[in-house]
Order: sequence, then C-alpha cells, then structure tokens
Amino acid sequence: MSMTQDHEVGDGTTSVTVLAAELLKEAEKLVNQRIHPQTIISGYRRALGIAQEALKKSSIESGDNIREDLLKIARTTLGSKILSQHKEHFAQLAVDAVLRLKGSGNLDAIQIIKKLGGSMNESYLDEGFLLEKLPGMFQPRRVEKAKILIANTPMDTDKVKVFGSRVRVDGVAKVAELEAAEKLKMKEKVDKILGHNCNVFINRQLIYNYPEQLFADAKVMAIEHADFEGIERLALVLGGEIVSTFDSPQTAQFGYCDLIEEIMIGEDRLLRFSGVKLGEACSVVLRGATQQILEESERSLHDALCVLVTHVKESKTVAGAGASEILMSTAIAMEAQKVAGKEALAVEAFGRALAQLPTIICDNAGLDSAELVTRLRAEHANGRHSFGIDIEKGEVADVTKLGVIESYNVKLCMVSSAAEATEQILRVDDIIKAAPRARAQDNRPC
Repeated sequence: MSMTQDHEVGDGTTSVTVLAAELLKEAEKLVNQRIHPQTIISGYRRALGIAQEALKKSSIESGDNIREDLLKIARTTLGSKILSQHKEHFAQLAVDAVLRLKGSGNLDAIQIIKKLGGSMNESYLDEGFLLEKLPGMFQPRRVEKAKILIANTPMDTDKVKVFGSRVRVDGVAKVAELEAAEKLKMKEKVDKILGHNCNVFINRQLIYNYPEQLFADAKVMAIEHADFEGIERLALVLGGEIVSTFDSPQTAQFGYCDLIEEIMIGEDRLLRFSGVKLGEACSVVLRGATQQILEESERSLHDALCVLVTHVKESKTVAGAGASEILMSTAIAMEAQKVAGKEALAVEAFGRALAQLPTIICDNAGLDSAELVTRLRAEHANGRHSFGIDIEKGEVADVTKLGVIESYNVKLCMVSSAAEATEQILRVDDIIKAAPRARAQDNRPC
C-alpha cells in the first residue's frame, strides 16, 4: 500500500497504512458480530463514496495563489520528515524546482545530487545540469556552443578477450604487431566518431587511454563511464539520442547546450551543462554531515517534489492536521443514519476508523486525544470545517490560517487506496500454507 501511494502521489504513505489497519480492526469487530464480509465491503464502499464527495466539496482551487499554496503544501509534507528543522529552506527549493517544469510534471528533469560535508542549509538549486564526471587528460575543460554525441559503445571491442583464449607468437616483434593492429582498430572507431563533427563525446562505457589520447589530439572533450541513469537523463535534457554505431553521421541526433564547464562543490569537481535544450532541467545539490542524513534528505525531498507535481496537475487544496479526516468522518456519521440494515454498521465503522487518524496525531504529540478530538468534532458539527489540531499549542485551531494544508489528490488517493486494500483483504476466505521443508536432525555437539 505504501509503495503504491508513494508511486502514485509521493506522500501519505504512513496515513494510508494506518487507515487500512484501523478499517481492518473495525471490520474484525463486525465479523465477530456475525456480519458477513460482503455486507461490510458494501458498507465500506458506500462510506467511501460519501467521504470522497465530502472531501471534494471542501477542496479549494489554488487559482493565482498557486506558489503560496505550493509553499504551504511543501512545508506540511516536510514537517514530518528529517528536513522539518529546515523546512522553510527546502520548501523554497522544491517549489522553485517544480515551477521550472512549467506544468510538464517530468521529474526526470530534476536531478538530485548528494555531496557529503557542510550543513543542510547549504543545499541549493543549480539551474544547470550537473554530471559527476570529468573529461580525460589534456582535453578541453570548458566548451561553448557544445555539439554533443551521446553513446553507449565499447571502445575495446576489437581486443582479443575471449575467455580462455591464448595467442602464441614466436617473437617479441609479433606481440608488437598485435598491439599495433589493436590500436589501428581503435583508431578507426575514433575516426568514425570524429567524423560526426562533434566537440563533446559522452560514453556510457569506458574510454581507454589510447582513444582518450586521440580525442585530446582532436581537441574533443570525451567523458567516460556516465552511468545508465546519468546518460539517459543527459540525453533527455540535451535533446539528443543514445547511439551505439557510427556508420551514418547524418542520422545521429546530437545534444546541444550553450556551455560546459568544470565546477567545485565542496572538495569534488563536476561538470555543469548550462543552457540545455530542455530549459526546465535543473539540479538540486544536497549537503549533509553523514551519508544517512543525505539519504533521508533525498527521500524527503523526493516526496515533496512528487506531491507538488501532483498538485500542479490539479491545484486543489484541503485542510490538514486531521481536519479533513474529521470532516469525512462527520459526513459519514450523518449519512449512516439514512442507511437501513446491517450495512449501516459498516458505514459507521468506516467513519470511526477515519476519526482515529487525528487521535493518533494527538497521541504521538503527547496531547490529550480524547479532549481535543471531541472539541474538533464539535467545531466541525458547527460548520467550521477548516479547524484541525495545532500540535505546537496543543489546541484546536483554524489550520488553513496556520498554513497547514494538503493536496486534495494526495488525501483522496490515501482514503481510496486504504479502502481498496481493506476490501481485498476482507475478501480472503482462507490461507493455505505450504508445509515447512523437512530438515535433517542436527547431531552436532552443543
């Protein structure tokens, strides 16, 4: 469930698991009351429809305030992550990166680079595209108006490297002839590449010493061992295609950028591609004291970017901090009174499960959940649907004024996914387990 939620919208992974667990807990109580699982599923489906409708009615279009809403959503998303102490800084980074996409939603254009050292506040957004590779020896370090050939080809194809092969010669001169023949084959391949009239060559695989020397003589920047993810993303942002044969230069699609230059980040040197064809491409450089912090920071920032991209596609917001859950729970409780039969019990159970989310928020913050959730329910019953739990002050407050809002799509996906997962589990009649494999008796001495 969490993986599906993460793949679909990027956030709400904990909420969807907690809600599904609460729905199953309520369903178990109903099953113990001799209510058939099919009746429970039918009630849950009806309650889900009511919840979705209530959520849709409470959502607000961002309109011209989209940047402000994106910042609030980013702060809310990052508030529960390792970046919570620096959420203002990283919210700005995430929003600037997503707005550069101009609504395309192509997260491949945003590259995240982790560099050990420095504090988290030193992380920044670079408007160029960064590649963690360097050109070969004696090659140009700076290229303007670059015409780039991107390839995935072995530069040592013509070497004798069959497993177990052996070459027998009757003199040292013959060894030299073999090496010369190998060099000639390599030179022919390099000449074909140079025949494309490119001034930058980027290869997925290794470029060995002799081809590197030939590229240096031709004043061509050659970059080797750009990994699969790096080279595919590079082809995307430069507007080129990855080639593996060089017999027809006229059909090759080149990449272009205004400037390639070497830069320093901390103690590391990288290449920056500026003025790339895909104008929205950018790189986020993360700094941190330890590798674990960097890994967590990347995961947290990725969640925020996914949520913001989802919101840009459909810019509707709902109140956070438990407000939306109580709103849906209240709407379900009112509609449950109109449902006849055992199904009504399942509808009420769905509402109770939703009300558990703000209860858990209070418990996690060390607050009196019984007091706050009953107050919150009273506020919603009086029509104040933007009220949620202010964790910092330990009271019920208007969370939209506090800037605690969430994307409508994230909340909708969370409720729908949890209900569907619960339904799937409830449909299971029995579990058949394979017998464990028989093991030989262990007669070794203790």
